[in-house]
Amino acid sequence: MKRFAMMFVFTLMTASLVMAQEAAAPKPAAEAAAKPEAKAAALPTVDEVLAKFVKASGGEEAIKKITSRTMKGTFDLPAMGASGTVEMSMKAPNMNFMKIEIGGFGSIVSVFDGKAAWSQDPMSGLRELQGAELAAMKVQSDFYRELRMKELYKSLTVKGREKLAGGSAIMIEAIPTEGSPEKYYFDEVTSLLVRHDSEPETPQGKMPTEATFEDYKLVDGVNTWHTMKQSTPAFAMTIKLEEIKSNVTIENTKFGKPAAQ
Repeated sequence: MKRFAMMFVFTLMTASLVMAQEAAAPKPAAEAAAKPEAKAAALPTVDEVLAKFVKASGGEEAIKKITSRTMKGTFDLPAMGASGTVEMSMKAPNMNFMKIEIGGFGSIVSVFDGKAAWSQDPMSGLRELQGAELAAMKVQSDFYRELRMKELYKSLTVKGREKLAGGSAIMIEAIPTEGSPEKYYFDEVTSLLVRHDSEPETPQGKMPTEATFEDYKLVDGVNTWHTMKQSTPAFAMTIKLEEIKSNVTIENTKFGKPAAQ
């Protein structure tokens, strides 16, 4: 839902992780037993990580109580000296609308109407998404994605434990039906999603992208990030949410494809 929806912005998402290995020299059983703290903690299963994630997010009941959501905020692209506003509308089960307004450039719009996806910007005009781009948009637009991760990917595998800036996280590798593998990092203390790496298809080719999520706050019973930092080889940007409303009326026409100019 909320935390995933921004992931298909006009550039999309991210990639990376290596798991630490135990020391090569074997230790005598007596020494190992005397120093259990030297052993790395056992990795949790996928089901355990996802169950903790759902609970930390507010729980299944709270998540399902929300059927639509609108979000407004701002973004900054420091390297380009650009800034603007972000507007999103999401409606269950899988309708998604995003509009980014950039001063001096114009609007960038990305939409999934439940079946088809399209984008529009001043450089490329109106463009319908196909193939891996469409497949990624379908996954990213699932309103109850927190609850459906195992249904949305061909496979999920716990790959290891990673030290991030804010602490330690468990990384799950997700294999989609189309496109490159993705990596989700769940904080070991809060169990919340703190980073997502992917390599989405774009008109310019694959775009390695890293998105981090910060400043979680409860919104209508659901833990929701309010700051997302996204970096690619081309640029880095920060999105800050200022207004989030749940269970608002959103007409289906909001997700309609405009006529080509």
